[in-house]
Amino acid sequence: MLGLKSLSRFVLFLFAVFFISGVQSQEKKKIDIIYGGTFSRDEIKHPGKSIFSKKNNRQVQFQHQGADLWCDLAVLNPKENLIEAYGNVRLNQGDTVQMNSAYLRYDGNSKLAVAKENVRLTNVKTTLTTDSLHFDRNVQEAYYESFGTVRDSVNVLTSNKGRYFIEKKKYQFLSDVEITHPEYVLNSAQLDYYTTTQHAYMYGPSTIVGKDYKVYCERGFYNTNDENGYFVKNSRIDYNNRIINGDSLYFNKLNEFASATNNIKVIDTINKGVVKGHYAEVFKAKDSVFITKRAVAINLLEKDSIYIHGDTLMVTGKPDHRIIRGFRNVKIYKFDLSGKGDSIHVDQKTGITQLIGKPLGPNASTLRLSERRKLNPVLWSGENQMTGDSIHLITNLETEKLDSLKILNNALIMQKDTLSKDGFNQVVGKDLFGKFIESELKEVDIIKNTEVIYYMYNDKNELIGINKSVCSAINMTFFESQIEDITFITNPDGTIYPEADLPVNARRLRGVLWRGDEMIRKKDDIFDEDDYNIELVKIRGIDNPIDIDAEESERSKEGEKDPEKNKAVPKAKAVIQEKEKSKSASKQ
Repeated sequence: MLGLKSLSRFVLFLFAVFFISGVQSQEKKKIDIIYGGTFSRDEIKHPGKSIFSKKNNRQVQFQHQGADLWCDLAVLNPKENLIEAYGNVRLNQGDTVQMNSAYLRYDGNSKLAVAKENVRLTNVKTTLTTDSLHFDRNVQEAYYESFGTVRDSVNVLTSNKGRYFIEKKKYQFLSDVEITHPEYVLNSAQLDYYTTTQHAYMYGPSTIVGKDYKVYCERGFYNTNDENGYFVKNSRIDYNNRIINGDSLYFNKLNEFASATNNIKVIDTINKGVVKGHYAEVFKAKDSVFITKRAVAINLLEKDSIYIHGDTLMVTGKPDHRIIRGFRNVKIYKFDLSGKGDSIHVDQKTGITQLIGKPLGPNASTLRLSERRKLNPVLWSGENQMTGDSIHLITNLETEKLDSLKILNNALIMQKDTLSKDGFNQVVGKDLFGKFIESELKEVDIIKNTEVIYYMYNDKNELIGINKSVCSAINMTFFESQIEDITFITNPDGTIYPEADLPVNARRLRGVLWRGDEMIRKKDDIFDEDDYNIELVKIRGIDNPIDIDAEESERSKEGEKDPEKNKAVPKAKAVIQEKEKSKSASKQ
């Protein structure tokens, strides 16, 4: 039996044998001479080296581990396994990679080639040209640090620095990148480009300028062939007289479609309108915007903003005839005016805004008047509550100020009396017509079957009585949103009751409903609790690269080991597919 020391020596011996064998197996293969042409030596300029030059127009040729080299003149250093090639140099690796240059230095030990002067690297359908190129055959990567140009079937890509991963067929441009396409120009601080798919991945400030669109982002993906992409991180699209901002943007030139997710702002550059929300779609052909999830439209009116909120908003029409529609739980707010309804229709060409109530349904005839009024739209001007079957606000298009008001069918104007405890001034009729002066409601006419309850005071603010009257029409004037004067028109019939003589239940007109608890007193009141509790979609790619092709390649490698992994769909690609599905659904 071997002792402990003998066993240790034996193990060391085996290790040494295997180590030496491994080193010998990894010994660098020498560069082979295939055709030497004319042979010579120059011990002064090239001591210990062999010089080969072409003969009868046939270039000298060398070979090394799957690569062939041709040139007019070659200086071979057999000791260092190094060759320098001059004149019409061509290096071929298999059937796919070819590099041409005026000069090339190739190290057979490190398998590193350095080409200079008019360098051209061709792989399948792409060609890289530059002044100096390093080609590392060990890792199958080429890189340059001077200006380079890549051309494929449609694109011309330029950058100051770049790297080419031959096996992945991927270019990584590291500085001042530009892609020139017949339809657009793309600029980026850094960009990855896959030659097989023509997909580009942008990192850092990037712009895409097409014939009718412009994109900015600081991280994104773009299919340069189909002109569609996904953009995140300070992204913006200028499209069809609109500026679209959002955490995540999608764009498809062919389908004339764009969409945005999370913290969206769509600006109408012509009409000075803004739409906000957390999901939006823009259709160029229909000149429309669809937006939801805490949606709000902001329009500039008489140097003041009017806010319109609904579960869903749509902005349609050409720039000279924009129409805004809001659906479900609509609210509007302006500094001195607010309202709510089931839907809204704003025609910017005619200046008419219509607030519409909830549909009465098949049982409308059985509803009490107060129940019908609860479903009607409501408008507040100061402390004045106005309701009716439909409410129309008319804007003066020249002055861009509110001009007049129409309330059609079941018109009501109601105001809480400022001095009494539970009193309300009330006027009902068929229709109401109001007039605004300097955006303040100054005068109202209520016509047909008019009824009034009005609290009357003397100069000392002492209650004289409660006026309860009926007539054909009434004219009311206002000062600082309070009723200043009431004029009864055509056959008024009424009585002024002392407060003690008019029972409390008789101090309300039939069907009158006070909706003060619904009043919108500030712009944030247009949103409900559900609007503040919206859970935003987690945007992928803001902090990490968006590289669909890299994920596909990685999945393919993993799928060879585990086929089930090939069934997964990359998240970024899934996002794009979801955008397409959503677009189709919206069209339907």
